[in-house]
Amino acid sequence: MGAEANTSGRHLVHSHAKEGDVPGTVNLQVAEGDDSAYGQALYPVPAEDPNDPLQWSPSRKMLILVVCSLYSFLSNSSLLGPSVYIGIYAEEFGISPSKASNLVSYANLAFGFGSLLMVPLYHKIGRRPVMLGSLLLYCAGLIGCSQSTSYEMLMAFRVIHAFGSCVCEALPVQLVNDIFFLHERGKRLGIYTVCLCLGSTGPLFAGYMLNGGYSWRLFFYVEFAFGAALFLLAFFVVEESAYRRKSPAGLAAHDAGEESPDGEKRSDTVLENEVAEVIPPRKTFIQTLKFWGVWEKDSEFFMMIARSFTYFFVPHVFWVITTYGIYIGLGALAFNYTFPLKITAEPYNWSQLNSGLISLASLVGYLLAIPFTSSSDRLAAYLTRKNNGIREAEMRLGVMVPVMFLAPAGLILFGFAAERNLHWIAYFIGVAMNQFCSYFFFTFTLAYAIDSYTSNISEMLIAMNLGKQAISFGMGLDLLDWVLEHGYAVMIAGVFGSIVLLNNLALIVFMIWGKRIRAFMAKTWLARVHRQSVKEIATH
Repeated sequence: MGAEANTSGRHLVHSHAKEGDVPGTVNLQVAEGDDSAYGQALYPVPAEDPNDPLQWSPSRKMLILVVCSLYSFLSNSSLLGPSVYIGIYAEEFGISPSKASNLVSYANLAFGFGSLLMVPLYHKIGRRPVMLGSLLLYCAGLIGCSQSTSYEMLMAFRVIHAFGSCVCEALPVQLVNDIFFLHERGKRLGIYTVCLCLGSTGPLFAGYMLNGGYSWRLFFYVEFAFGAALFLLAFFVVEESAYRRKSPAGLAAHDAGEESPDGEKRSDTVLENEVAEVIPPRKTFIQTLKFWGVWEKDSEFFMMIARSFTYFFVPHVFWVITTYGIYIGLGALAFNYTFPLKITAEPYNWSQLNSGLISLASLVGYLLAIPFTSSSDRLAAYLTRKNNGIREAEMRLGVMVPVMFLAPAGLILFGFAAERNLHWIAYFIGVAMNQFCSYFFFTFTLAYAIDSYTSNISEMLIAMNLGKQAISFGMGLDLLDWVLEHGYAVMIAGVFGSIVLLNNLALIVFMIWGKRIRAFMAKTWLARVHRQSVKEIATH
C-alpha cells in the first residue's frame, strides 16, 4: 500500500491466512508479503485501516486489556471479600451464618445473570459506553453497601454492584477477540485470568481491614475508591473496539486478477493507489474519547439473548461452563466458606480477623502458574509448524495434561485436613494445588472454545457467564449445611473431588476426538443457526 495512505506512520500488517472447512482448523502458511509470528501468517486477516483494532499499536492493545482485566479483579474481589464477614453479619443482623452467606451467593448469581442484559447491550451500542456505565453502577452499589443498616438493604446493594459489574467477565474475552491475533490469544487471555483469579484474594484484604480495627464498611469504601479511579482511567484509555471488518476491495481485486471495465487488467500500482484512496486516517485522541455513535442496527437484542441459551449444547462451550462453575464454586466459595469455620474453632482457635488468610494459598497457586501463561501459544505454534502451517484448535491442550490430577488431589488433602484437624499448612497446600491447576483450565479451555466454533462471541460469552455463575451458585448455596451434615471428607474430598476429576478428564476426550466433534458440530442445524447470526467478523 502507498505510504501516503497511512497517516499514523505505522506499517499496517497483512496476511493471507484463512480458515479451513472445519471451524478451528486454520491455514497459517505464510504467503509473499505477509506479516507473521512464530513462522505463521496472522489470523484473523486485518483490514487495511489504521482504525481496525487489529492494527492498533501493541502498547495500546495491552493497556486496554489491562484496564478491563483490572475491572475483573476489582469486581471479583468485592464479590468475594465479604465472605470473611459472614459471622459478623450473622451477629449484627440476627441471622444464621447460612443465611448470611447468601450475601455472597446471591450476589454471585446476579454477577452471572447480568450478562443477559449487558452483553447484548455492548453489542448494540458499543463496548466503551457499556463499560463506563457499568462502572458507575458498580460504584453506586458499593456506596450503598457501605451505608446499609439491615440485611435486606445490604442484600439489595450487593446485588446492584454485582449486577453492574457483570460485564467485566465478558469484556476482556471480547477484547481478546477484537484486538489480538490467534497466536496471541492464550497469553492475552492469561492476563485476564490472572486478574480474575487474584480477585479471589478479596477476603484477604477484607480480613486485614478487620485486623486494623476497622468496620466491615471500610471494605466497600476502599473498593469504591478503586472503582472510581478505574472509571477515570477507562474513560481516557479504553477505545471503542467494535469494528465491522471488511476485506479491502482493491486487495480483493488484486487477488482475483480483476479487469477494468474496458477489459484491460489493471496494474499493481493502480490497484494499490485505489486501496490507498479509501483508507481513512487514524482517529485522534479526542475522537477516541467519544462514547456514543455506535448503533448496530443489525444486532438483534432479544434474539441474541434467546440464541445464547443454544450454546449450552455446544460441547466446547459447555466444557468452559462446567470448568469455570466448578472451580469458582470450589475456590471462591467452598474454601472461603469452610476455612473460617474450621480455623476459628478447636484445635486451631485462630482469630476471626485472620480467617481470610486462606487467600494467600490461592495467591501462591496462581503466582506459580503465571509463568506458564504463554505455554499453550508456544506449543500450538510448534505443532503448527510441524503440521505444515495448518493449525488445529486442539494443539494448545497438551499443556493441561500435567496438571489434570493436581486439583482433585488438592481437594482430597483439604477435605481430610478439615475432617481430621491436620496442621493448618495442609489446608494451604491443598488450596494452592487446586488453584494452580484452575489457572490452566480457566485460561486454556476458554481459548480452545473460542478457537473451535463459528459463532457470535458475544452470545457464547452470555452462555458461559450464565452457566458458570449458576453452577458456582448451586455449589455455594447451602454448602455449609451439606458439609456440616455429611462431613468435610465426604463432601469436599469425595463429592467435589470426583466432580473436578470428571471435568478434568474431558481434556482427554477433546484431545483425541476434538476435531471429530468440531466437524460433526459444523454440520448440525445448530451450527447453521449460529453461522447465519454472525454479524461480527470473529476469529472463529
